[in-house]
Amino acid sequence: MNDTLMPTARDVLTPDALAMLETIAKAGSFAAAARASHMVPSALTYRVRQIEDALDVLLFDRSSRQARLTEAGQELLREGARLLADIDAVANRIKRVATGWEPQFTIAVDSIIVRATVMELCQSFFALQPPTSLKLRSETLSGTLEALASGQADLALGVAVQAGSRADLLRESLGSVHFVFAVSPHHPLAQAPEPLTDETIRPYRAVVLADSTQRGDGLTIRLLPGQEVMTVPDLPAKLDAQLRGLGVGFLPTCLAQPYIDTGRLVVKQIEQGEQQLQFYYAWRKSGRGSQGRALRWWLEQLQSPVTRAALLAERRS
Repeated sequence: MNDTLMPTARDVLTPDALAMLETIAKAGSFAAAARASHMVPSALTYRVRQIEDALDVLLFDRSSRQARLTEAGQELLREGARLLADIDAVANRIKRVATGWEPQFTIAVDSIIVRATVMELCQSFFALQPPTSLKLRSETLSGTLEALASGQADLALGVAVQAGSRADLLRESLGSVHFVFAVSPHHPLAQAPEPLTDETIRPYRAVVLADSTQRGDGLTIRLLPGQEVMTVPDLPAKLDAQLRGLGVGFLPTCLAQPYIDTGRLVVKQIEQGEQQLQFYYAWRKSGRGSQGRALRWWLEQLQSPVTRAALLAERRS
């Protein structure tokens, strides 16, 4: 046979061929793989022989009825999986260049953010039928900004800490949230004279949110030195713990108000006065003309004062 007609590795190592080899390995036999692939067994065997001849190796041990991968075959499948992933990545990048849409858009959502509003925005986004998949990450306190800064998110909603001097991050205000110091009506502090001092509060357990940051100790808001702590994962858990009298602490007024109105929570004035926190949304700076269409769409929605207020459940006058 003329050597010029011999198939080369580039000829035979196609995505279809790699998928076929994986099917054989999973099926455990050439016959089962042929049935799964809707092929004649002889045609499947011939294609495997072509690949083996081109690579000059045996990919399957044929000493038994089972189609067992040789070490060379196992390495080919490992590398093949990586090659297929690279092909998918290239396809996604090409789609991004051609359409301007990101293949995936990840949003870090702080626990202060109203999930129902986020879902309504997601519904409006999907109504555009974009070639973009959405991923939501639940974060708390400094972990929200960290997810963005580390590249694990494209947009952060509810950033409560400053972005610092990082030139690659941009931010805009979402608005401010008013917090009240609330206790269960059967908690000892419910009957304590006001305003409560730090020394009056310190003996009682504080319910605090767990910071989702993966670096350092994270951020804690208004915790007194030496105070016993119960750490919870999110605001609903914090509210539940305080309703049960397991501890005390600050809650967003919008979250606590229905329980205050029904007497299940008691607001106590404290010596330091009322607490109000500013929250932001943030994103990474893009080069000129390179901002993806998904990011542009979300930023456009966040320009609406009504949307920003709804994300923080704050009523606008």
